[in-house]
Amino acid sequence: MTIKVALAGAGAFGIKHLDGIKNIKDVEVVSLISRDLDKTREVADKYGIQHVTTELADSLKIKEVDAVILCTPTQMHAAQTKACLEAGKHVQVEIPLCDVLKEGEEVLALQKQTGKVAMCGHTRRFNPSHQYVHKRIKAGEFNIQQMDVQTYFFRRTNMNALGQPRSWTDHLLWHHAAHTVDLFAYQCGSPIVKANAIQGPIHPTLGIAMDMSIQLKAANGAICTLSLSFNNDGPLGTFFRYIGDTATYIARYDDLVNGKEEKIDVSKVDVSMNGIELQDREFFAAIREGREPNASLAQVLPCYQVLHQLEQQLQA
Repeated sequence: MTIKVALAGAGAFGIKHLDGIKNIKDVEVVSLISRDLDKTREVADKYGIQHVTTELADSLKIKEVDAVILCTPTQMHAAQTKACLEAGKHVQVEIPLCDVLKEGEEVLALQKQTGKVAMCGHTRRFNPSHQYVHKRIKAGEFNIQQMDVQTYFFRRTNMNALGQPRSWTDHLLWHHAAHTVDLFAYQCGSPIVKANAIQGPIHPTLGIAMDMSIQLKAANGAICTLSLSFNNDGPLGTFFRYIGDTATYIARYDDLVNGKEEKIDVSKVDVSMNGIELQDREFFAAIREGREPNASLAQVLPCYQVLHQLEQQLQA
């Protein structure tokens, strides 16, 4: 049986999903939704997608659509995830699930009611570099003492990953910190029991803090220090240093080295080196097998509870 998919958001991240799905058997994208019809049509033609629209509601009416992938602006995530579940579709929403905790809780309650597969794009759980570390932890060969993480971008104007102007404002806490907050608890296998945050000056036109520092502690005693910036001019991205009882690992995207910068081969960890593709494979496998996916809404909600606490601290 072919799983038929509608994908919302034909920007930088939507295209990453389309490229990943091309490598997955018995999955077909049949509808593409984005706000600029001409650009959407251009992308649809390139990927052989028949139906294009600017409205998610149009795609949800298509009976043959089994599942939806949402790569839309953060502010729309919770409401659109609800709309998909209400239409009886399985749904994968890109990170973050929400930027208001109450909305995330409502989405989870609806998922439980419908029983549909719903997961959030916490890609770090799927990157081979982080999977390698996870497998060592699961095997009892490595325990995290500290994670030291830097999330750095140069974004003093509102641009997306392709260098095009954005119609919405990205957020260090609800979007970028979400990756690390979730990954830390996931890798430790232990909930976060303490979280602190401080932020730098608010940008005069974007209206957001451009620099932030977060400290986390897990119930098992492991700690995490996360530095985030939109002001950093060079090397961009997120770099993870795992300091453990038996080794040190540094993950930069899909590359993994030890503390001495010696390369670790992670090419055999999974069927692909592409974290987005692996995330999509998990989504479709969970639909076929009728099971809870890794990074299900239930599994990631604690991350958003922590982000909510941190937001309250910052606002106070």
